[in-house]
Amino acid sequence: MKIFYAETINPRKVCAVARYLDLPVDFVPVDLSKGEHRTPEYLAINPNGKVPALEDGDVRLWEANAIMCHLARAAKSDLWPDGAQQEDVLRWLSWNSEHFSRHAGTLYFNYIIKPALGLGAPDDAAVKEATGFVRRFGAVLNDHLRGRKYLLGDTLTIADFATAITLPYAARAKIPVDEFPEIVRWHARLNELPAWREPFPKQQTQAA
Repeated sequence: MKIFYAETINPRKVCAVARYLDLPVDFVPVDLSKGEHRTPEYLAINPNGKVPALEDGDVRLWEANAIMCHLARAAKSDLWPDGAQQEDVLRWLSWNSEHFSRHAGTLYFNYIIKPALGLGAPDDAAVKEATGFVRRFGAVLNDHLRGRKYLLGDTLTIADFATAITLPYAARAKIPVDEFPEIVRWHARLNELPAWREPFPKQQTQAA
């Protein structure tokens, strides 16, 4: 099994899940600065020219949330649960991609990716709008987490890996997470996991 990745937020959650599950994975770095994600060889794996991507035998899979599901199924792990809990995981994956990480990701892009790629100063209007939405949806997440260890109560799932993915960058990206004590507590619990703290192979070091 191969995971193609760069040290950015979407590959981070995939690599963290693979390491948490201790799966036999070959981590293949993709150098975005050299355009390796746009080569014919890579586009045959992921025609979107994005990371991450996965190869598992004849399976070629892209989109980080789908890859996390595949990894959990391969390990027979309840990170991807059955029954009604599966619906709840899908709810949080959808909510996060449309709301919380969507806007926190805008701050991540403006304060971390743009400087790393030499794309100029943050877009003040985009930052202001995104910060407002992070506060709005952060309040929803904060309220939900009250009295819970994880998004689904006592059960750690891929929804936690997905929804928290911008939080390791909160200080650098000026994501106002410190305004939400339940989110801070939840992320501190995730930080107890070595796979969350250090998801990437140590030999690979990139700026973002």
